[in-house]
Amino acid sequence: MGELMAPDLDELRAFAARLRVVSADGDAGLGIDLLDAIEALKSVGCAAQAVITDGVATSIRADRKAAGLPRVEWDRGVASQIALARRESPNRGGRHLGFAQALVHEMPHTLAMLQTGRLNEWRATLLVRETACLSAADRGIVDRRLCSDPAILDGVGDRGLIARAKALAVELDAAAVVARHRKAVSERRVTTRPAPDSMAYLSVLMPVEQAVCLQATLGRDADSLIATGDSGGRTRNQLMVDLLFERGTGASVASGVPVAVNLVLSDETLLAGGHEAAQLHGFGPMPAGIARRLVADAVDSDTETSLQRVYSCPHSGALTAMESQSRTFPKSLRKMIDLRDRTCRTPWCDAPIRHHDHIRSRRQHGATTARNGSGLCEACNYAKEAPGWTARPIQRPGRTHLIDLGTPTGHHYRSAAPPLPSAAHLRAS
Repeated sequence: MGELMAPDLDELRAFAARLRVVSADGDAGLGIDLLDAIEALKSVGCAAQAVITDGVATSIRADRKAAGLPRVEWDRGVASQIALARRESPNRGGRHLGFAQALVHEMPHTLAMLQTGRLNEWRATLLVRETACLSAADRGIVDRRLCSDPAILDGVGDRGLIARAKALAVELDAAAVVARHRKAVSERRVTTRPAPDSMAYLSVLMPVEQAVCLQATLGRDADSLIATGDSGGRTRNQLMVDLLFERGTGASVASGVPVAVNLVLSDETLLAGGHEAAQLHGFGPMPAGIARRLVADAVDSDTETSLQRVYSCPHSGALTAMESQSRTFPKSLRKMIDLRDRTCRTPWCDAPIRHHDHIRSRRQHGATTARNGSGLCEACNYAKEAPGWTARPIQRPGRTHLIDLGTPTGHHYRSAAPPLPSAAHLRAS
């Protein structure tokens, strides 16, 4: 057989189009075979992406080095370009870049298993993650011991794979594992993310012994309330959540949330029983009925409550612009940008807004206005300052704010601000 020829870009796109119409036509056996073949295809594609990602980063780095840029500039914005191409957040783009570099330069056996479809991307990611604290030489030893023979991990579950990688890491460099644990402890944090049905997940990253102790204490005290008849009809899980809230805030669940929240809703939703969803800043959409109840509960419980009018186009939901002569965004304009953009405006990045950025920079005589302003996370704002990046606002009277973002490779991506809540009958007219 002759040497395989790599497909060009047009061939890949044509094959993707053909794959969209694959069907088992009611044959269950064929369906299983197709699932197996497509799973292998996904792994091969992930391996190809990893090799190409490393090549892109290497090429950009070499070009910047040849141009005489300082070393600190060689990697700036590279992960963001990769993320945009993969339609994901810059954080995930950075993780994929690290994953690709580890596979290509330090874990050839893992890469080979991915290229042959014997290992999927998630399991390869676990191996990269569990060996991240090791030197390149020690990582290569783990790679060889676990992935030189496909039979070694055949049938081993994810937990078993993690356990084997951890055991080898401890055997090769226990000090590095301990240092990694100390670093992990220093990165303990509390985060929230939306959950279905207008709920939210509160996540706490902490040392395992603290987490076990916290859960055991909440469970013990919930059991005590149930045993003494003081549960108020609440289940054990409900009691544990309520106890966590009370001990974390110093207030009971019934007394209201003792911190400020920004709830954006239309006047029709608030005052006339409208059904347009509200927007809870930092969370997302919230059903109209729940939003009205939150407002009513805050008023009834004497929680400090204020109402501030925000004007938007009744048809598009575009927020009204504001002008300022300041070189930096004043507080009121920053707040308006926060309410308009909600999260970082880079496509596929939904990180919290940390910087209020001039889209057309002050060096280019960009004005300090809502139209020329955008909310960005810290990473995206710094990436945008790398050589070759461009950004400009696109004028669309009466429509939501739009930004055109250009990357050093000449690719362009557009970011439209989400519409604000507005009365349903106005949008439909």
